[in-house]
Amino acid sequence: MGEEAHGSRTSGLVHENLDKRSTAAPRRSTFMHSDTGSVGYGEPQVVGPYDGLPLLTQAMAVGNGAVPEEERLRLLRYLEAVTTARKTPLHVSVAFNAAYFGFHLAGDGYGRSPLQLDDFPSVTFGEHTPPLPVGAMVRVTTGSQPLYAEICYKEGAHPEVDELGNTPAWVSGSPAGTEGPGAPGARDAAKRRELLVPDLHAFGPGLSLSPAQLHRLHSRQRWINADGHILVEAVYASKETAAQDDLTAYAHYLLSTGRPQLMSPFVAMSVTELVGGADDTTLLRGLLRLLETVRRVLHSSDLLRMWGPYAMTRESLAAGWQDTGPLGGDDMRTLLSSFEHGAQQTRRHYAMNTPVTIYTALGPRLRSFPGAAESLHGVDYASAVCRANVTIADFIRRDSENGLFSNGTRVHLDDSFEGGGVWSSQYPGVLEPAQDPLTPAGRGWASSQTVTASSFPEPEAAPVDDPLADDANLGPVELLRVTDEVVVYRQPLRLAHLTAGLALLHPLVAEELRPAGDRRQAVLLEIDHGGPPPDGSGNAQETYAEVTGHTGYLVGVTWPNDFFPGLLLQFHWSRGGRTLHAATVPLKNPVQFGDRLLGHCYDARVLTREDAPGSDRSRDTAAGLAPRELVMRTVRRCGLLTPGGHALLDRAFLPRAVYGGVEPAHSQRAALESAIAELLAQRVLEPALGSRDPAGQPHYPAHPAQRVIQLIGYMPPVVRVPRPWGVSEPQEDMHGVQYVPGHLRRLLPGSSPSDAQREAFREHCRLLGKADGWELPDGYTFVTQYTRGQ
Repeated sequence: MGEEAHGSRTSGLVHENLDKRSTAAPRRSTFMHSDTGSVGYGEPQVVGPYDGLPLLTQAMAVGNGAVPEEERLRLLRYLEAVTTARKTPLHVSVAFNAAYFGFHLAGDGYGRSPLQLDDFPSVTFGEHTPPLPVGAMVRVTTGSQPLYAEICYKEGAHPEVDELGNTPAWVSGSPAGTEGPGAPGARDAAKRRELLVPDLHAFGPGLSLSPAQLHRLHSRQRWINADGHILVEAVYASKETAAQDDLTAYAHYLLSTGRPQLMSPFVAMSVTELVGGADDTTLLRGLLRLLETVRRVLHSSDLLRMWGPYAMTRESLAAGWQDTGPLGGDDMRTLLSSFEHGAQQTRRHYAMNTPVTIYTALGPRLRSFPGAAESLHGVDYASAVCRANVTIADFIRRDSENGLFSNGTRVHLDDSFEGGGVWSSQYPGVLEPAQDPLTPAGRGWASSQTVTASSFPEPEAAPVDDPLADDANLGPVELLRVTDEVVVYRQPLRLAHLTAGLALLHPLVAEELRPAGDRRQAVLLEIDHGGPPPDGSGNAQETYAEVTGHTGYLVGVTWPNDFFPGLLLQFHWSRGGRTLHAATVPLKNPVQFGDRLLGHCYDARVLTREDAPGSDRSRDTAAGLAPRELVMRTVRRCGLLTPGGHALLDRAFLPRAVYGGVEPAHSQRAALESAIAELLAQRVLEPALGSRDPAGQPHYPAHPAQRVIQLIGYMPPVVRVPRPWGVSEPQEDMHGVQYVPGHLRRLLPGSSPSDAQREAFREHCRLLGKADGWELPDGYTFVTQYTRGQ
C-alpha cells in the first residue's frame, strides 16, 4: 500500500488509487465488544491498552524495524478498531493517545481510563493563544461547565483566503508570521491563524456536554464557532517552531504543557519504561520513535488509507464516493474537473498569453458546494477534507503523468497545511519528472520572492565525494598498556581496513615487525569474537606485516562478515613473538544505534562517517545513489561531527555539498529538497539550530553572538536494549525471551488487587518521582516486571 504523508509543509507524499485492492484476503471489519473492553474481528480478538500486554512496547521506542511481529499486529488490530469506532480520521498523535492513555472501544472513549482530569491543561481562548498540536487533550474554560476535548485535526485559516478557496499565491507555502508578498516578517516570533477541530465526545458521555449546552456554545461563538470548531491566533516562539511537523510538535508539547499527563502513573505503561530513561533528551527521542512506529503501523494496514498523518478506513472512503448527497461522488467529480480545467478556462476567458496559475484552498472550496454546510460540522469537517484530498491524489495518480493532464494543465499540491491543503492548477503546465505532484512545493510563496541568478537551472552535475576533513582524527590508536613483555592497544576498525583486508599496527609493534631488507615478516592474527566465526573464516590467519615510516599494517586479513566500520578491537602483542591477538569487547547490554543492533563496543564517530549509504566492503562512492541516499551520505560524511556520532550540516549548503560545491540544476535541487522533507518527516534526520562565525565556519550549539542558521542532523538514537531482570550477560538459552516492564491492567468485574500489588504500585510511583500516597485506581491492578517466552 502506498504512503500518504502530510502535516508539515515539507512532508513527502505517495498515494494509491481508491479502487486498488490488496492481494491478501482482507480481515473482517466488524468488531465484537466484551465486558473487559477488548474488541475483535471475530478472531483474533482485539485487546485494549489495559486488557493484557501493553500496546506500546520498548521495542517500538527503538524503531519500527526492531518491533516483533506479534507486538506490531497487536497494536495494528487495536488501531484499526479505534479508527473504525471514531467518526473522524485518526491522526498519528491521536492514535498514540489511544494506545498510551487508554481509549475504550465500547463507547466510553477515554472516560473509562484512569486518567486524572486535573492533569489536563486548562485553556482559555483569547485574542492570542499558545499553539496547540493535534493530539492535545485540553480542558476548555467556558465560563460554566468545563469542556473536555481532544484536538483531532488542525489546518491554517489565513484571512486572505476567500470563501470560495481562492488563495493569493504568496499565501501558499508561506512561513508563519508572513506579512505579505516577499515579506516573511520577524524571525524571533510568529503568529498564525489556525482552525482546530476538537473531538468533544472523546471522553465518553459522562464528560460530554448535552446537545443543549453545545448549542448554546455554538450560538455564542465565543469559544467554539457555529461549526463546532475553534479559530485561534496561535503565537509561536519562532518560525522554526511553527515549521515543525505535527509529530515533533506533539512530542515537545507532551514534554512541556502535557507533561503531567505523560508522566502519570495511571497510564498502562510509563513512558520512562518504554524509552529507558527519564531525562528530556531520552524522552524526546523515544517519543519521536514511538510516534513514528505508530505511523508506520497505521500505514501497513490493509483496511486503512492515509492522507499524511491521518488514517481513514477504506470502507468510509468508498461510502463517501458512492454517496449521492452533498460532497459525495458527484461533487467530487465537479471538484476534480475544476482543478483540471479551471486555469485553462481562465486563460482563455481573459485572452492571456502567459501561463495562468490558480491556487485553491480545499476546506473553503468544499463549503461552497450547495448543501455542504450540514456535512462540515464538528469532526465531519476533518473527514470531508481528508477524503477529498485522497480523492484528488488518486485522480492525479490515475489520470495524469506526474501531475500533467492531457489538456496541458499541471495540478500539484502546493501547501499541505493552509486551508486543509492548497492545490495549484497551472496552464500550460510542464512535465517535471523529478517533482512529485503530491509533495508540497511551496511555489506560490517562492514566486513572490526576488529571483536571483542561482534560481535558474544549471547543467546537470554529478555527485562528488569530497575528502573527509576529519579523516585523520577518526579512530585514533589508544595505547592501553606497554611493558617489556606486552603491548596492548585499542582502535576502531575503519572502512579502509575492511575493504583492503588490513589491520593497523601500533607504532611500537610496527617497529618490531619492520622487515629486514625485502623479506616480509609473517604474523599470525588471532581474532576473538566470542566464538567461532559463523562464516567459517577461522579464528587464526596467516598475514604479513608492511611498514612504511612509522606506519605499519598487517595485510591479507579476512575480517568476519559481521564486522563493521567503527567496531572497537583490542589488540594484544607479545613482544618478540609473531602472533597478534585481536578481540572485540562485548557490551553488557546491546544498543540500537540507528539501524544497527550492536552487541559490542564501537566508536560512534567512525560508525556515522563510514557506515553511510554507498559505503560497504565493495564500494565507497556516491555514484548511482538516489536523492534520499545522497542526502544521508552527505550529512553523515560532511556534517559537524560530535563525540556521540551526531553529524549536523548547514541545510542551505547541503545541495552544493552533494555536488562538490557546484550549484545543482533545478531538478536536482528539487529532488534533494523532497528527500530532505521525507527524511525529516520520518525522523531519520532531525532539524537543529546552529550558528556561523565571521569566517564562515558553522558551529553547534549556536554561539549567542553569531548569525543563527538552520542545520539538518543525523542523530541516531542510542537505545539500550534491556535484558530480562537478573541476566547480566548474553546467554544462549535466553533467545526468544521477552522482558515485560511493570504496567497497569484492568481487572475483571468483582476482582481486586492484593496488598502486594498495591505496594508494588506505590513503589512504581516513587520510581517515577511521585510523592507517597498514590493508590491504584478502582478496577485496576499492577503487574510487576517479568519475562515471557515468545
